[in-house]
Amino acid sequence: MRLQDKVAIVTGGGSGFGEGIVRKFVAEGAKVLVVDRNFEGAERVAQAFGGAAAALRADVASAADTHAMIAAAESRFGPLDILVNNAGVSHVPTPTEDVSEDEFDRIVAVNMKAIYLATREIVPRFKSRKHGVILNMASTAGVSPRPRLSWYNASKGWVITATRALAVELAPFGIRVVALNPVAGETPLLKTFMGEDTPEMRAKFLATIPIGRFSQPEDLGNAACFLCSDEASMITGVAMEVDGGRCI
Repeated sequence: MRLQDKVAIVTGGGSGFGEGIVRKFVAEGAKVLVVDRNFEGAERVAQAFGGAAAALRADVASAADTHAMIAAAESRFGPLDILVNNAGVSHVPTPTEDVSEDEFDRIVAVNMKAIYLATREIVPRFKSRKHGVILNMASTAGVSPRPRLSWYNASKGWVITATRALAVELAPFGIRVVALNPVAGETPLLKTFMGEDTPEMRAKFLATIPIGRFSQPEDLGNAACFLCSDEASMITGVAMEVDGGRCI
């Protein structure tokens, strides 16, 4: 029970890596607000845990929704201990010059602006309590970019740099900021990364992962649980690769 009595928010918690994180957090004793634009997905995940989890529909790129998200978690479970900025989007592999401005703006809004908005809301609360953990979902794409995903790669590089900068700034206030760099995983975004979900394309992707498999939601849940627990109290500013050796 490494997260006993901790209160957490997990954005994008209605599927994929976010769902894996929610399941692990609740299993380790946390109370979790499951936030997703897809309320049905968030509700499905939350209902599996009774009173230990609750669902909320929110657009993480909206300042008003972000404010309401923090308030809802506090109202339901009490003061927050952990914020997981997991929600993210990508574009299909596309030559840089062919990515539309709308696609670019969406990546900036969800992968970058959402972290700014949530951090702006939560930091004063964490400072007042002199503790708290912010976990940002980055990607191996921010370390070892794949071609034709330039703006997605760039957004995840931004997440890694933001995590490190925040870690240095907020450490004196008892706040830790960490990130995870997953390799492509068995999530709804996998088809987007690959462009098409075929045996040939899967084999091509798997050939770049020494361990020989895609990451699973459980892999990210386990890593997130450790980084957000008191066992990791001396760890901040890291972007932990959960990638089966891809970035070596």
